[in-house]
Amino acid sequence: MTPEVGTLACTAVGGLVVSVEAEAYRIASEDVKSLIFAGRPAPVTCSRVRHVHGVSMGEITIEGHAAVHPAGRAVVIHTRIGSWIIPLVSFRRVARGEVASAPLFPLVPEVGI
Repeated sequence: MTPEVGTLACTAVGGLVVSVEAEAYRIASEDVKSLIFAGRPAPVTCSRVRHVHGVSMGEITIEGHAAVHPAGRAVVIHTRIGSWIIPLVSFRRVARGEVASAPLFPLVPEVGI
């Protein structure tokens, strides 16, 4: 099963939302800055609500990471359900709020012959 096309969108507080396969992941604004300016990998988190004994409990878990591709021209986002790539130029434009969103393209794992 290959991952579906996703979307990267900006938030009002400067972070990013990664939407893929009915899941919404987040990258915090300070992590976006660190990724763009220093090339440091950024954690990709997900907020979930659990019901324990009738009590709703929210938790934030790290579900993957985003990193600049070794060639330096794209950002690769890895999660538990798949991997996606976006050109670095598009990632920066969304992060700066110049555009509201940009498409993410699925990375298909290489299969040995």
